[in-house]
Amino acid sequence: DKLRRREGVTYFGIEDSSQAMPELQHAHDAKHCRRCGAPYAYERAFVGHLGHYTCPNCDADRPEPDVAATKVELRGMSGSRVEVRTPEGPVVVELPLPGLYNVYNALAAVTAGLSSGLSLDLIRAGLESMRAVFGRVETIEVAGKPVSILLIKNPAGANEVLRTLALEDDADEANEGAKSEGVDLWIALNDRIADGRDVSWIWDADFELLSGRVRRVVCAGTRAPEMALRLKYAGWPLDRIEVSGEIAASLDEAVAAAPSRLFALPTYTALLELRTLLTNRGLAAEYWQ
Repeated sequence: DKLRRREGVTYFGIEDSSQAMPELQHAHDAKHCRRCGAPYAYERAFVGHLGHYTCPNCDADRPEPDVAATKVELRGMSGSRVEVRTPEGPVVVELPLPGLYNVYNALAAVTAGLSSGLSLDLIRAGLESMRAVFGRVETIEVAGKPVSILLIKNPAGANEVLRTLALEDDADEANEGAKSEGVDLWIALNDRIADGRDVSWIWDADFELLSGRVRRVVCAGTRAPEMALRLKYAGWPLDRIEVSGEIAASLDEAVAAAPSRLFALPTYTALLELRTLLTNRGLAAEYWQ
């Protein structure tokens, strides 16, 4: 029998097949049936193990969502347009945060809001007025150039950041009417306690998504050489990879070399270092403010 819908539970998910990946990401954790343990068969996957699946052994499958994104238009760093089906009727949300993972977050917010008795209009207004927060796609001007900060700390989250940056490169190419030179990146990989000493997770993240889409990358942090090695094996040209471990100097180098926007991808403690640096320079508020 199919999985039973649990009483009192409201389900949400994405129904727009145009946003599905051609295959499961390497980093997908919940890949076995929670009833019988057999591997799930996926019709489509969206983020990590989230998608449309069934168990070929016992026929347990994904519950039909009550709140569903029926059409998603991703717009790179500028956000997305999402058409949502709900028990209270349809709603269109202009989401100011990028990435398909933030579409899932928005669906969770819609579901929680409806379950709490809020109106669709109020929920939509709240979602559309959201602003980026500490390390989650916030943009800070450094030396006259925008630096967009996107925290990466595990394969699933890193993959969504990489997918978003690939869309950004596509958008640049479309706007310029010519092949884009690619994005400029600063990637800071630390291995302190709060990051996790084991940085092998970077081999599960699909950095191959940006192969051929990066103009220049500066690798920083305590494990900068390992990050550079991972990028080499992802097919990034060696002449576009710089290794400069120290946070402040490497950031200044990356900003100076970038023709316009720089994308900063730090792990957690590197993000704290970056924020402290920007705060001390008077460019950002303390991260708890």
